[in-house]
Amino acid sequence: MTDLKETVKNLTPQPLWSAARNTWNSFQNLLLWPAATFHPWRRASVRQLASLRDRHRGQRCFIIGNGPSLKRTDLRRLANEVTFGMNRIYLGFPEMGFETTYFLAINSLVIEQCAADIRALRMPRFISWRSHKLIGTAPDLNFLHTTYTVPAFARNACGRMWEGGTVTYIALQLAYHMGFEQVILIGVDHSYSAQGKPNVTVVSQGEDHDHFHANYFGKGFRWQLPDLETSERSYHMARQAYAAAGRQVLDATIGGHLTVFPKVEYDSLF
Repeated sequence: MTDLKETVKNLTPQPLWSAARNTWNSFQNLLLWPAATFHPWRRASVRQLASLRDRHRGQRCFIIGNGPSLKRTDLRRLANEVTFGMNRIYLGFPEMGFETTYFLAINSLVIEQCAADIRALRMPRFISWRSHKLIGTAPDLNFLHTTYTVPAFARNACGRMWEGGTVTYIALQLAYHMGFEQVILIGVDHSYSAQGKPNVTVVSQGEDHDHFHANYFGKGFRWQLPDLETSERSYHMARQAYAAAGRQVLDATIGGHLTVFPKVEYDSLF
């Protein structure tokens, strides 16, 4: 099917292909809208999200990525900070000595394979509505209406949110919704040894060298190859949105390859 799609794409004039793709994406989003708006679980989540609007106005927070650089970052210094953890960050909780304030996961493969772990976490968790059947409902489990298409930066997390190729982009939108004045990224290495077409599903053949823990995407784990180009596009949108509001995103990742946000030395923040 993928080969056929590529053949049709190559034979179709670009303006016509783009128009058809946008129409299809809009149709797909329309199909998701009723349940993502009226389902009782989503309605409860929207109420909770509304209560979080500007809760942290004027504060700073740290969004903790999952790159190998975390192994060179003294995370214990974040114990009293507001933090966002993502995906399998909980593998590092014992060594960190604390649990993150909030937790996010939007990738369906991660949610499917880690549902029990995510349900066992104790902090407020934010999960893509697309995967609600994979995880069910639980106290402090909130569903976000995230989509792959129609690029935008959502200033209000109660509505639709574009995923932007990375869960970090959802975290940036959620932090904006909560009112944070300054958001600091760490562990966002923006570099992978795994090669291949973005978003293709692969099965890990051994230890994971692209994340902070060898078992993060360990042997047998199904995951999707990163889309760094789309991620950079979304990061630029986030930087512009924060700047327009007089807010700031800084990058304190040790040795990171991302160049979108102003760099800051991690140790200088304390």
